[in-house]
Amino acid sequence: MRKDIHPTYYTDAQVICSCGNTWITGSTRKLIRTDVCSNCHPFFTGEQRIVDTEGQVDRFYKKLQAREQFIAEQEARVSARTSLERPISDLELGTRASEALAKAEIVNVGQALEKLSQGEAALLAIDGFGRKSLADLKKRLRQFGYEMPEAAEEIVV
Repeated sequence: MRKDIHPTYYTDAQVICSCGNTWITGSTRKLIRTDVCSNCHPFFTGEQRIVDTEGQVDRFYKKLQAREQFIAEQEARVSARTSLERPISDLELGTRASEALAKAEIVNVGQALEKLSQGEAALLAIDGFGRKSLADLKKRLRQFGYEMPEAAEEIVV
């Protein structure tokens, strides 16, 4: 066997845990520092404790918070999209239909849906607003995610 190739073995090596526990063991290092030991490890103590030495738990919570924020923004967009205060001009119905609704003082989607809840005849009674305009209005409202009132689903000839 060759001489002087093996490291020095210390029989009195001291181990120090981050919780303050210390003990003596044999090792090739004189002083050993550790993050957890049998006194503080959750497996031995039975308590629920997160051991996070590399910040992985914090990173996970940041990602979770970013996801929750993204979902909240998506819900806000959807609710803004189906707002009853949305102007009729956003529906891009066409000049004649938009002007006819404006003359009848229907300027936002909420008012149009209220008129639709009275039935198709209520909207068809507006001067300059015909069947084509009504069909376009219903189509655009459905595209934007609005629910039609039951009276609007009935076809009146």
